[in-house]
Amino acid sequence: MSPHAGTAGLTPHTLAFVESPVQLLNVLEWAHLRAPRAEEAPGGGLTLVVLSPTDPMTRGQLRRMADLARDEGHTVRWEEARGGPAAPFQTIGGLTRLLRRADRIVMGDPFSRYVQLLLTITRARDLVVVDDGTATMEFVAQLASGERLVRWHRKGGRPGPRDLIFAPVSSSARRRLTPSTRRKVEIFSSMPIEETPEGVTITANEFAWTRATFGPPRITKGADMVGTSLVETGVVDADRYVEAVTALAKTHGATRYFAHRRESTEKLHRLAVETGLEIVRPDLPLEVIARRGPIGRTILSFPSTVVHTLPLALVGTEVRVAVCDIDPAWLTENASPRAQGFLSGVTGTAKDVHRLSAVTAA
Repeated sequence: MSPHAGTAGLTPHTLAFVESPVQLLNVLEWAHLRAPRAEEAPGGGLTLVVLSPTDPMTRGQLRRMADLARDEGHTVRWEEARGGPAAPFQTIGGLTRLLRRADRIVMGDPFSRYVQLLLTITRARDLVVVDDGTATMEFVAQLASGERLVRWHRKGGRPGPRDLIFAPVSSSARRRLTPSTRRKVEIFSSMPIEETPEGVTITANEFAWTRATFGPPRITKGADMVGTSLVETGVVDADRYVEAVTALAKTHGATRYFAHRRESTEKLHRLAVETGLEIVRPDLPLEVIARRGPIGRTILSFPSTVVHTLPLALVGTEVRVAVCDIDPAWLTENASPRAQGFLSGVTGTAKDVHRLSAVTAA
């Protein structure tokens, strides 16, 4: 993949920044909704900038999603944004001209320091936030209340030195993400939005592009399980998590475990040994994997984005999504004070899912 393929001489109308495969998928969904008619020009002036992370699994999924974006006629610009101490300066310097010429900015993670820094450069009057999973729910709530932008699993902790240094940039980004007479803000989401910030336009993401492009899937008789990175983010105790996965797999006859891209190799090896589950490392976001199939008739999950997105991607099929609550006893002592309430809200607001009470450890 060439780093700046297809960008020579281009004056983009829309500039999108993504750092994860799910964000890229949701940019494609947003673009599909904006130009669904075949007679409209492919791509619609969209330049998609991938601010590439370093972990191999995420990079692999991003490359696959970038290929799909090119197939849709979009221009993809791959940035090694974390490829060394000088990489951020080179990336920002190389994007400054595009940022100042763009009419619209689409972003997948308003909590990202990278994105917040880029927002201080742009003159765009049209800002769009696409889903970055359940974090979107927290972003909307913080925007509505005027709070500083902090990820939910870090909220309640003391700001570190880097937080304090970056605070002026974060405050500037929050102001730019607040609608005004000079700036429009849209949130494109499949998450439940309970309180709409004043002046913000909410557009529903129904995964129309995913359903039109893939499937319908072949459905197997068994159950599949979806992994979560709650252990890696310090929210859930590793031993309790393994016990819960073991009990769920035994109760529901699950045979496959679709790993989250942030799950550690050590934890996945332990799950394979102790549960007997086949560990699958998806090469695309789970919404696409499930839509392509084959997929189990039941999909088991803990509170996460997929309890909201999979029912939309699999509408019209016979697949049932079941979500298991997080027992408060599973939380680590370092978990955010509001972790339990947030996770319960993720589950409680999900539509078209079967809710399971917290399982008893095996």
